[in-house]
Amino acid sequence: MTTLESAKLSLNKKGYLDTETPNIDYIKEIKQLKKEKNAILLAHYYQRDDIQAIADFVGDSLALAQQAAKTDADMIIFAGVHFMAETAKILNPTKKVLLPNLLAGCSLADSCPPDKFSEFKKQYPNHVVVTYINCSAEIKALSDYVCTSSNAKKIVDSIPKEQPIIFAPDRNLGAYLNKETGRNMVLWEGSCLVHEAFSMEKLIKLYKSHPDAEIIAHPESEAHLLQVASYIGSTAGLLNYVKNSNKTKFIVATEAGILFQMLQENPDKEIIPAPAKEDNTCACSECAYMKMNTLKKLYLCIKHELPSIEVDTELAKKAIIPIERMLALSK
Repeated sequence: MTTLESAKLSLNKKGYLDTETPNIDYIKEIKQLKKEKNAILLAHYYQRDDIQAIADFVGDSLALAQQAAKTDADMIIFAGVHFMAETAKILNPTKKVLLPNLLAGCSLADSCPPDKFSEFKKQYPNHVVVTYINCSAEIKALSDYVCTSSNAKKIVDSIPKEQPIIFAPDRNLGAYLNKETGRNMVLWEGSCLVHEAFSMEKLIKLYKSHPDAEIIAHPESEAHLLQVASYIGSTAGLLNYVKNSNKTKFIVATEAGILFQMLQENPDKEIIPAPAKEDNTCACSECAYMKMNTLKKLYLCIKHELPSIEVDTELAKKAIIPIERMLALSK
């Protein structure tokens, strides 16, 4: 069995390549391989710090989709989770799209199975469907519009007021949008485990220790937490708010990976992660899926061009329609 055949066998079991890499300078090798293969490395703000540090572009879901749509690279390496790489493949059917770990999924996407959502949709035949980008290609194919937290209000506002809407899969973001837009969208009961992991009791205690701090939160968080936030916004929105604010201390309620970029941009400001309900290594809320990607997996992924993301052609043709509507409305 060749090394690559062995690697493929390991991939089938673990979702990523697992070959020996003794004495490898991963950063140096990744940069060299990217150059040789005309590859672009896209990374989400929730990735590990060392991956964000070497990415060609770091962004939220909207910015990453926009970058994927316009890149002239031959290969896209997506340091994120499966639905993100899948979206990049839908936008680039002829390019090779790689994900370091195929098992890097999403609790929110998992909360909306296509078969159940299809039956749910049939109950509301006169409704258009707006789905958050954190969903599978199958769900996108059942949608009229896709949105991200950065442009969700703009997408919803673009639809005539008299037109009823189903919003999926995030009930917290949907409820927030109903409040912001004055709509009464029908909501699918899905949620992100990471953004529902914050402890209100611990947050109040933390705020009492830092009364000069501003609480800022992602709209995937639960309603009671959003009620105490001074600012609610997307990942990119949170970063911009901290950068442009005169305040110097913030308690941030979103996945802790954002702290790396936030501290890079604001070295003189104090950034405190909102506490999670459960005790863990960082006393904050982390996405285990986002942290599955590592430098070693990234290196092996680019070297062997595996795991690669494939999307059925007919499914991609349906899924790209709401994605392109989103991109057109986001210019």
